[in-house]
Amino acid sequence: MRGDAGVPVRLRFTKHGPVRFISHRDVARAFERAFRIVELPLAFSAGFSPHPKVSFGPALAVGYESDAEYLDLELTREVDLERMVDAVSDALPEGMAVTGASSLADRAPSLQEGITALGYAVELVGVAPADLGPVVDAFVAATAVEVVVTRKGEERIDDIRSSVLALARPRPAEAVVVVEVATRPRTLRVADVVNGLRAVSPDAAALEERRVVRTHQWIERGSARHEPLDVDRRSDAPEGATRALEACA
Repeated sequence: MRGDAGVPVRLRFTKHGPVRFISHRDVARAFERAFRIVELPLAFSAGFSPHPKVSFGPALAVGYESDAEYLDLELTREVDLERMVDAVSDALPEGMAVTGASSLADRAPSLQEGITALGYAVELVGVAPADLGPVVDAFVAATAVEVVVTRKGEERIDDIRSSVLALARPRPAEAVVVVEVATRPRTLRVADVVNGLRAVSPDAAALEERRVVRTHQWIERGSARHEPLDVDRRSDAPEGATRALEACA
């Protein structure tokens, strides 16, 4: 993302409460407004209609909350990231906050290119907690899980099993599952996972998602995976960048 003279930065932010109902485009507008308020030295594209060099990771569905959203931006000069984190957070709508920042290495891969998996906590209704365990076990044991999905306005039947990287029930007394989904060859939706749970068990026929929180996004490097703030960092990052990451992580 870094240009010849630009300073690339990655931010992590959260989205909770009523603000979960605003769209991805509205989130982008909220950040643009916050950046203007704090007078952040943003780099702009060239041409007749210049726009700030800001790019987001995978879009979050409207109605979902998140502990782990990310965006990359390019600045025209170095800034103290710790102060920037605090200032931008104060300028964002209630329910949104920046929780970490890191200085990126030159020409680091974009978030859209790098992120390979997404983690969610999904609270469900329509099934008793005691009945959820066997449903999850049936899904995990299945070699194929076929559901009807919508792609580009058309319905088709897909086997989603290989795109569900992990599925578990962390608290037996609650109707909550944690799931990790792949972003390749395309990002699997949480709604498709819920449809898959319905498909593997008659006990899950009335299953619906009640609350969904994105908990993680992952970037793979070799056999290991990392949180996006922990990869592609500048080796010569100024002290403020390191302090910001440690203070806000």
